[in-house]
Amino acid sequence: MKAKTIKSALRAKINDWLASIDDEATRDLLAKNTIVTGGSIVSMLTGERVNDYDIYFRTHEAALAAANYYVAKFKLNPPPTFKGYTQGVEITVDPTEEREQVKIKIQSAGIASEAASEEDASGYQYFEQHPDEVGQEYVEKVMGGLPANLEMADEVAATAVDAPKDDGKAPYRPVFLSANAITLSHGVQLVMRFIGEPDVIHKFYDFVHCTCYWCSWDGKLELPAAALEAIITKELRYVGSRYPLCSIIRIRKFVARGWQINAGQILKMCWQLNQLDLADIKVLDDQLCGVDAHYFRQVIARLQEKQDAEIAEGKEPQPIDGTYLMTIIDRMF
Repeated sequence: MKAKTIKSALRAKINDWLASIDDEATRDLLAKNTIVTGGSIVSMLTGERVNDYDIYFRTHEAALAAANYYVAKFKLNPPPTFKGYTQGVEITVDPTEEREQVKIKIQSAGIASEAASEEDASGYQYFEQHPDEVGQEYVEKVMGGLPANLEMADEVAATAVDAPKDDGKAPYRPVFLSANAITLSHGVQLVMRFIGEPDVIHKFYDFVHCTCYWCSWDGKLELPAAALEAIITKELRYVGSRYPLCSIIRIRKFVARGWQINAGQILKMCWQLNQLDLADIKVLDDQLCGVDAHYFRQVIARLQEKQDAEIAEGKEPQPIDGTYLMTIIDRMF
């Protein structure tokens, strides 16, 4: 797609999403504080299918309003189960401004989903654990998204933002909640983990090709030269992140799609990872945000159970034991 077409497509998509919000104050606030960045713009530039649109907010007020709105919607019409948990699970919004983020707390479960089973719910994530074809099939059936044929005329592509099947359910309804994000139907994911202007959000990003962005308040589309070069060459260039472990795991997805990475970029990640104490459960949990969420939550839960048992016995909780961690991973993966 051309840049002007991407701008038109993103404006159409965001306007369509905003039109679904029935609270005028929330709608107006989000209209002035929404940022689209990450993989969707890369997909548009390369003519690939858009899996979903990652939306960030430039103010804490906007992120908090979005979280409160969609958590209320989810609770107003709760699904039969929250990924195997009962309807009695308590879901609250934590307005903490630590690191400028908003957290969603789901008692015990950690996540809540419209899906009726654990297997069905596994799709409501970042598609990190699925091959592309599985993620695309999921998008086609449930979330909607840009059509596969992005080689069509730009004028047509700009208007063909959504082609979801009519399943009789409300568009842009919350279908998956986690501490860090809210996934809506029709291919929209609201990220609560990072808040701020685009340059602030991109401090948490890892690869330069993901740093293209679009702003709702002025319609600006920014395509940095370094990002475009990386996209053209399909080269992963690591620019540093607060989450190097997440970045290392994410390599799999890109390599499977034909991207390349040299040893120097991997060394950068390993160097940053070496500065972290992964034997601390809180650090490990924080580093695993956004990748294989369901499976790693189980790993963290098992590790936490072990420490809780030590505390219950009056012992000092010990750092993560490497052998125990590897045993858990081998059993679950």
